Amino acid sequence: MKISTRGRYAIRVMLDLAEHNNGEYIPLMDIAKRQEISEKYLESIVSVLSKQKFVKALRGKGGGYRLVRTPAEYTIGSILRITEGSMAPVACLDDHPNQCERASSCKTLQMWEGFYKLINEYFDGITLEDLLEQSTDTGDYVI
Repeated sequence: MKISTRGRYAIRVMLDLAEHNNGEYIPLMDIAKRQEISEKYLESIVSVLSKQKFVKALRGKGGGYRLVRTPAEYTIGSILRITEGSMAPVACLDDHPNQCERASSCKTLQMWEGFYKLINEYFDGITLEDLLEQSTDTGDYVI
């Protein structure tokens, strides 16, 4: 499993919004400069975040983006799922219930289900607030 730049950048955008959260809208240009990411590429990412009601957008003068909820209410798993889609390690786990015709006899299904559970529990156990509070010298949660 590989997280794309889209997923990683979405987390960086959300972290930037959380870090600079003063109740006002933050221009995308400011985020792009701080994160050293193309503003054009960020537009596609914040569009998805806005449609999913993770951020609120305001156009025009004084416009930009801001978080809809507190940083503690956003899990990394939720951000990755809306930008990456399913995080299932194998295709048969994308469907619930599992539609694979071999599911009842598959000797590896339980292993994949366990791995999928670990992925979800790990990323759902980390919030934006956790990342904001982490010590920079621990090396944990590097994005």
